[in-house]
Amino acid sequence: MTKSCNWGLELEKDTNGPGADSVPAEKKLAIFDKIFAAYSEARSCIRNDLANTGNSESVKDDLSGLDKAIGAVLGERTIERNQLLVNIAKNKLSKVRDDKNEKVTKPEELVRLYDLLLQNAADLSDLVSSGRDRKPEEVALTEECELKSLVFRAERCFYLAKSYSLAGKRVEAYALFCRARSLTDDALKKLQSSANTDQVAIKELKMLHNDCRSNICIEHATGVMEEEKAPENLSEKISSISLTGNYKKLEKLLMENLENYESAVGDPTTKSIPYISVSRLPFKQSRAIQLSWISPTIQLTSRHWRTG
Repeated sequence: MTKSCNWGLELEKDTNGPGADSVPAEKKLAIFDKIFAAYSEARSCIRNDLANTGNSESVKDDLSGLDKAIGAVLGERTIERNQLLVNIAKNKLSKVRDDKNEKVTKPEELVRLYDLLLQNAADLSDLVSSGRDRKPEEVALTEECELKSLVFRAERCFYLAKSYSLAGKRVEAYALFCRARSLTDDALKKLQSSANTDQVAIKELKMLHNDCRSNICIEHATGVMEEEKAPENLSEKISSISLTGNYKKLEKLLMENLENYESAVGDPTTKSIPYISVSRLPFKQSRAIQLSWISPTIQLTSRHWRTG
């Protein structure tokens, strides 16, 4: 157990140490996986000792405290890892993509990541607040989780509004940007009044507040312009409707265009005639018809050709 904990502490230097900023994001994700493995192994050893201990209440209390402490560390590192994933997604969302094969980040992905962060913060708060005697550091960590939840809610609402904006739903996007600005203001007030003021978080929230304001103006202006153009666009579409039914016909027959994949049936939304092949022989009941283009020996006479 001690070996696993020491290994986890050594690995944390690469994510929270002085040189952590120079470590690439992909490498940090791999380091987080190793940290989780180390602390999970230590937690498993503690729980095995807890199951095999005798009736000593003091030993049980100590082991339970260790299990709770390692669980809290795992919860904090999970939040840090998911925040790293958020930063990676934000960079992909904002930068211009030179590689066409690069995966496009959508605002919905950030919404899902913030859902995870909200759940992580709630789980950590529940874990820390459990127990009979709460220590001052546990109370402080619970308050920190509440502040983080406020920030995560504001960020989640902002990117949810972004997704509605991309879908062209101006009213919903406008309302969500207003809600995100309100949540950002609440989080700013709580952070500025807290004992341990996080200047980095305050700076990010002020930027988010400005982004909310600018997007509110953009959605309002875009919605007004679309509302003004709606009658004009409708009149253009109505004027382009053909009342005579003169739809564009296919230039080539299917039999003449076998090498190219092109529909010979025509537009499925119209009632145009399919252009497949020229009918060489008329089907008439009054005389015999020789299907020479298939086989010269096959003949259909009037007695073989019957209708209804």
